[in-house]
Amino acid sequence: MDRTQKAEMVEWIGGVFDENAVVVVGNGGLSVADFETLRGELRAAGATMKVVKNRLAKIAITGKPSEKLAPLFEGPTAIAFSEDPVAAAKAVKKFAKDNDKLKILGGAMGEEILDDKAVEALAAMPSREELLASIVMTVMSPASNLAGAIGAPAANIAGILETLETREAA
Repeated sequence: MDRTQKAEMVEWIGGVFDENAVVVVGNGGLSVADFETLRGELRAAGATMKVVKNRLAKIAITGKPSEKLAPLFEGPTAIAFSEDPVAAAKAVKKFAKDNDKLKILGGAMGEEILDDKAVEALAAMPSREELLASIVMTVMSPASNLAGAIGAPAANIAGILETLETREAA
């Protein structure tokens, strides 16, 4: 990697930490097949994983709130990131549960620095889509109840009129 490529990589890594929720993982001992499986699961969740050079990652986060993560960049490490604050954490936690070679080291969400326990707590939260669906259901539920309540008297009156009509005809 020449100097310009390194500079571009440092800029890219810095941008990832600025714009996304990031999970730093230790991936020592993961086979290529396991790593590709993890990447597929992350992709399905709307997240991405990238193995980064530790030295370049440390340079990229220097002077930023995520600089406190610099000690995590030792040994084989990678970053998983997503715009949805929960997606990367959920996918990594799910994979790490079945594969003890992947270790959650910490992460960052905006200016907030997360340790491994905070990343796992973040992974337990509902995703953005789940939250939006919950909000929509909460908003729609009273509306459907209201529509049913408004329509019920009309249906009752129609039923009563039909009963009266059949009695008079008989």
